[in-house]
Amino acid sequence: MAQHATPHFHNTEGLPRIEIGAKEFQCVGAKPPFDHPHVFIDMGADSEAVCPYCSTLYVFNPSLPFGAANPASAVYYIEHA
Repeated sequence: MAQHATPHFHNTEGLPRIEIGAKEFQCVGAKPPFDHPHVFIDMGADSEAVCPYCSTLYVFNPSLPFGAANPASAVYYIEHA
């Protein structure tokens, strides 16, 4: 059973890079309705990854809490019904 939910991040602001506190996450592109397919990204042993849809560079920052981002506005919160 999963210990935590997979964090989601977006790049609505068009930033060249986003630091995140996770190595496994989903990129949604921009906020809906301008999002792309929500793609799961696993950095593995690397410390950065590029989204294949929107080309956002995500950089793992171990000093950030799990699921946090720099800037904080890049965290995408899923709305539940």
